[in-house]
Amino acid sequence: MTELISVIIPTYNRAYCLPRAIDSVLAQSHPVEKICVIDDGSTDDTRQLLQSNYPQVHYIRQENKGVSAARNEGIRKTKSQWIAFLDSDDEWLPQKIEKQLFELTRQPMHKLIHCDEVWIRNGVRVNSMNKHKKSGGNIFESCLPLCVISPSASIIQRELLLEVGLFDESLPACEDYDLWLRICSRYPVLYINEKLLHKYGGHEDQLSRQHWGMDRFRVDALDRIIRGGLLRPGQVKAARVILTNKCQILISGAGKRGNQELLDKYQALLLMHQE
Repeated sequence: MTELISVIIPTYNRAYCLPRAIDSVLAQSHPVEKICVIDDGSTDDTRQLLQSNYPQVHYIRQENKGVSAARNEGIRKTKSQWIAFLDSDDEWLPQKIEKQLFELTRQPMHKLIHCDEVWIRNGVRVNSMNKHKKSGGNIFESCLPLCVISPSASIIQRELLLEVGLFDESLPACEDYDLWLRICSRYPVLYINEKLLHKYGGHEDQLSRQHWGMDRFRVDALDRIIRGGLLRPGQVKAARVILTNKCQILISGAGKRGNQELLDKYQALLLMHQE
């Protein structure tokens, strides 16, 4: 496959692990056109690291606006037909890009491909739970409970991103969940049942550790896509079931904490989405 591909790596104060991510791109058996690191206002030595050790990497620095804004800036500053995302704490295996592009050659009607991953938590390999199981095809309903596509595992056609919209910069977390809903409600996805990257977790700067109640952001995404009017009737029904379940859990939590504002918000959402 001769199509050009750019890699977008958002980062914030990750000089301690960023070289591992960049090195894994440079070690790919299929070279990429451009590696674009978007520094989201780091206060560590990220800039010096890249200038000294990785002059071939396209470095962009912006004010701290969050991972969505960083990825979106990378999308805007690259021109390749295909875009691969890599989180700065993750690492690709050497044939990741080659194998995914080969599958896209065999099934060129697809606009998004992803793969399985090895999970490493606090330096120890762990097995993913069944709820995180990856798959391909028409997976919209599988995307509703939790995020089942990792950004670091994906290669996306630029035209698809321009069609469905970029990452939602208003979401402080679960921005990938929101994007996959918009894509998978319209198109099937291609999947390689092979572990082609290492996904690291357990460190203090993960978004899941910085924000309590991640379902708050998933509910926001579900509410928007339901009200957007582009879902088919069966998709609306499935999305409302998940939204209702998540709202009920959030209502219970808000009641226990005495948070009247959140209690009112999710009770109002439940009423809005009752059939």
